[in-house]
Parts: sequence; structure tokens; C-alpha cells
Amino acid sequence: MTAKNDASLSDFILDATRGTAVALQLGQVLSITNLQGNQVVDAWAVMQSDPFEYASMEHTRSVNSNLYFELNMPVVSIYRQPMFTLVGDTTPGRHDTLLCPCNAAIYRELGCTDYHRSCTDNFHEALAERGISLPFTPASLNLFMNVPITQAGELDRVPPHSVAGDVLQLRAEADIYLVLSACPQDITPINGASRQPADIGLAVTSSAGDNSYAKTVPEGSK
Repeated sequence: MTAKNDASLSDFILDATRGTAVALQLGQVLSITNLQGNQVVDAWAVMQSDPFEYASMEHTRSVNSNLYFELNMPVVSIYRQPMFTLVGDTTPGRHDTLLCPCNAAIYRELGCTDYHRSCTDNFHEALAERGISLPFTPASLNLFMNVPITQAGELDRVPPHSVAGDVLQLRAEADIYLVLSACPQDITPINGASRQPADIGLAVTSSAGDNSYAKTVPEGSK
């Protein structure tokens, strides 16, 4: 069974440019399918018991001793407690931990004069649907995002290496809300050369590797 933007279901589609907060219990696995191959997904986590304990990219980099997020690495909270682990990845890996989630200020810098959806808005809207309000936006984990780093320390923003049907599997290490945004960026090529945000497939299972929906790709997408 699938339905758009209904995080109460085990399988659903996250619409392009939108966000959702998925309730995961300890040990459950969320599979994220890049249906078109080009879509970046900004991700956060908050503890169900205390949303002010949230995923921290600075502590995650410290614990993993790595600028990137790769297979078998945990994301930890501001108190360095594991929140979720990447237990499956069909992409070349190296998901970004450095760039900020897009927001209204960034789109103004890019020349937008009217309202433009953003990952920051998606984060707060998704939590609001769970009855949660935070007065700040934490740094995001940027899944599928391709941000090469030069020896001089410069960052680039280039299309993802992922292809249609690539799947990530995130295992909850605590009872969390995993907040996801199908990034609305359509000005830079961060969501692919076509600059066209796309839907994302999501499925919750009891363990890694037991979800057939995650490998379903729309006809003609490859």
C-alpha cells in the first residue's frame, strides 16, 4: 500500500519539494529510494522523548572522524547518543554533512523575489504535524548530495552520483522522528543537471533487506 505524504503508513511517497517526519522505533529501518536518481534528501532526527535532543552534524563528524556520512556510520545527537545508522547503501556513498539546509535567505541570494519552498520550511512544517516546535533549525545530513572538497578546502555543488532506484537504509538506534525533505532546490544543479526536484520513495520495515517496495522504479525512469 502506498500513499502520498502519509507517514502513518509503512510505504509511501514523499512529494518533490515537501517534507515529512517519520516515527521510527528502536531497530526499525527506513528505506529511502531515489526514484529518479537525481533527488537530494535533507535529513534530521529528534528524540521522541525530547525533541531538544537532536541529530548533530558536528558531533557526528567527530565520532566518525569523517567529513562524509558513509555505510555503517551512525548519526549521533548533541549528547553523542546514536540516533540512526546507515546500514544499506547502493550509491557510491559519501553523503554530505557540511552544507546547510536551504532557506529563504539562500533563495533571495539566488535571485528569488517570490516565496520559494525550502528544506528549512519543510523541517518545521513536518515537526509541526507531530505537535513539535523548535525555535531553531539544526544542521542537516544531506543524503545523496554530491559535495566534493578540494585540497584547498573549497566546496563544490554538483549533481548526485546516484541513479534511479538507488536505496539507502537507515536503522533507528533509538525511538526517533526522522525528518526528511525532498530538497526544493531548482536553481543550482544540486538536484541534477535538469534542476527538477523529484519524488522520493519511503518504506519502514523491521530490519534491513526485507523491503521490496524500496527497489521499485517508475517505468522509463532509467
